[in-house]
Amino acid sequence: QVQLVESGGGLVQAGGSLRLSCAASGRTIGDYTMGWFRQAPGQERESVAAISRSGVRTWYADSVNGRFTITRDNAKNTVYLQMNSLKPDDTAVYYCAAATLFTITPSSYTYWGQGTQVSVSS
Repeated sequence: QVQLVESGGGLVQAGGSLRLSCAASGRTIGDYTMGWFRQAPGQERESVAAISRSGVRTWYADSVNGRFTITRDNAKNTVYLQMNSLKPDDTAVYYCAAATLFTITPSSYTYWGQGTQVSVSS
């Protein structure tokens, strides 16, 4: 079992930055691909970014590529999502999750955090 807790969300103006953290406990995240997802009201959960176990391989949604960066510190059992040049369309609840294989499909992720709200004002 892996427990995931996100933090770092908040309210920011368009063009601003936030850094989300996902702290894991129970097992080492080095055993898992880690992903970030988001869900806006009335919309389906959207894949945002993923990072392989070693951190060598990453993937980004087109909508965030070049603005968001996913990183991980396996020694600290933590994954991060640096979000720059934020837009109102980035407003959503952001979740981190863990999967045994490298994937961007939400249904393939086994463990999920409770989410953190990110709100971007225009």
